[in-house]
Order: sequence, then C-alpha cells, then structure tokens
Amino acid sequence: MSRQLPPLHALRIFETAARAESLSAAAQELSITHGAVSRQIALLEDWLGQTLFVRQGQRNVATDHARAFAAEISAAFDLIGDAALRFGKAPQTRVVRVNAQTTLAMHWLMARLPGFHAAHPDVQVVVTTSSSADPAFRGGFDVAIRRDPPPRPAWEPYDKQTLFTERASVVAAPSLLATLPVRRLRDIAKHTFVATQTRVGDWETWLAAAGVSALRPVRFHRFDHYHVSLQAVVDGLGLGIGCTPTLDRELAAGRLVMPFPEIQTDGATYVTLVPRDADKSKPLRDFLTWVHEAAQEPRSKITRPDARSTSRATRRTRDGSAA
Repeated sequence: MSRQLPPLHALRIFETAARAESLSAAAQELSITHGAVSRQIALLEDWLGQTLFVRQGQRNVATDHARAFAAEISAAFDLIGDAALRFGKAPQTRVVRVNAQTTLAMHWLMARLPGFHAAHPDVQVVVTTSSSADPAFRGGFDVAIRRDPPPRPAWEPYDKQTLFTERASVVAAPSLLATLPVRRLRDIAKHTFVATQTRVGDWETWLAAAGVSALRPVRFHRFDHYHVSLQAVVDGLGLGIGCTPTLDRELAAGRLVMPFPEIQTDGATYVTLVPRDADKSKPLRDFLTWVHEAAQEPRSKITRPDARSTSRATRRTRDGSAA
C-alpha cells in the first residue's frame, strides 16, 4: 500500500516550531534561518491545504488544528527514534536499558540490582516498567523482561530466553492471620480473596490443587494489576495468590507468609527478550549473564507460619505492648 506522506523535512521543522511556539525559536533550535523555517511551513500548508500558523501581533502562532497535528507527529517521531535505537548499532555507552513488567521490577529485579552494581560499578542500569495488560514494546530498550507470551509475529525479531517459572501459593499478611488464623484449608473460607484481572484463574487453579475446588470465600476483591493486588494483600485486605521467587523478599522479611507452602502450582514464566539484530554491547552481555544467574539462585525454604507466634502477636497488640 502506497503511503501519502507529506514532506518529511517540512514535518520535522513544523513539529519543532509548534513545540517551540515560535518560528524564530525553531530556527534557533535547528540552526537554520527564519526564512527557511517559513518556507518549509508554507510548503507543508500547501500540501495539507490547511493554514498552520496565524499572525498574532509580532508572532506567528500555531492554530489549534496545528497543535493537535503536531502532537501526533511528535509521537510518530518518538516511535521512529526508539526503533532506530533498538535496531541500530548501539553507541559506545555503559548504560543498559531494561524494560520489565511492573510486578517483576518492583518485587524481584530492584531487590537484586545492588548485586549487579557491586560486580559492575561502571554500568548504569535504567529500568522502565510496563503493565501486564499492555505487553507491547514501547520506548527504547536493550532487553525486555516479560511474562511468556503466546507465539506470534510480534516477538519474532527478538531472541527469547527463559528466566524462571514462578511457583504460586496462598499468601497473607501476618497481621491478618493474627486476627483470623488459618490452620486448616477450610479456614480460608472465612477470609476475603484478593484476585487480579491480569491473572485470571489463579485462585481456581490453586483450590483445585488443594482439593477444595468448591470452597468459596466471604467475598472477592478484584484489581486490574498484580502489583496492586499484592499491595492489598500486604495491607491485610485479604488472602492472595503469590509467587516465588518474585516475592522472596517479602516472605524473607515477614511482610507476607504462606500458610500452605506444601501446596503450590506453576505460575507465570518470565523471559528475557533482546532484539536479534541489535549490537550486543559488553554491558548488555554482562547484564544478561547476571540476571539469568540471579534467576537460578537457590530459593529460600518457605515454612508454614507458626500459629502460636501469630497468637502472641495478637495478645501483644491487644495489651498495647506492640503496635
């Protein structure tokens, strides 16, 4: 299909002028003359059949129509620039750009990055995040970390390598279990279940593995993103389905506990994705080696929370000797 594209040089000058809100400022930014800017704007206006700038006093000001057009052109230029960075030859830099899904970045990657920095103090890792509900690639990056997607053409330009597969079980805040203990499977029916729209079926899968598929909670609280659900569980809103090694830090610190660590199901599989034809700098290779080694570290043994400890915590709170 042939594309009806306006003059690209004129578009670039127009986008700069609309953003700078001045033809003179655009000329200065682009290091060209005011007349050259005016000629390119006139060329684009002729191509579009639309007036883009109007005279107001001593200045030429972009029309509302032009500002809306410039916003879309600016977004298109951003996409072109990101694609050029992703698939072009990497500059000589000591920066590794990582795009990871929010939950993994918050609960797994950030906790381990000090280890990478200790081994590679001269490499800067820049982390951006994306939502599980929006798995598409946006922005420039050297490596993306995603929950394993179904095969489709969008992933073909990338080298994919498995990072780890989560193991899932019920998790809860210790304060919640101190108030309403869970000693047997049927006790969880006294609680609220926290669920996530991006991880449909997690509760049903775990209940089936536990042999209590028919069990129902007091109520369900559903959230749009997994990291929001996890925060709700940490805050004691209800029981959730949590995964190791993603939540190793929260479990080790005692912010969360697993009442039934012996009952676990497979969770999400995370993968690293690197543009296949991009230049692999040494910092990027070092990061990939490190992140895959970190994913293979032995996982902490998880034990059932001590019901006597939660009871003691409850008594201390009621007595006012602990907050």
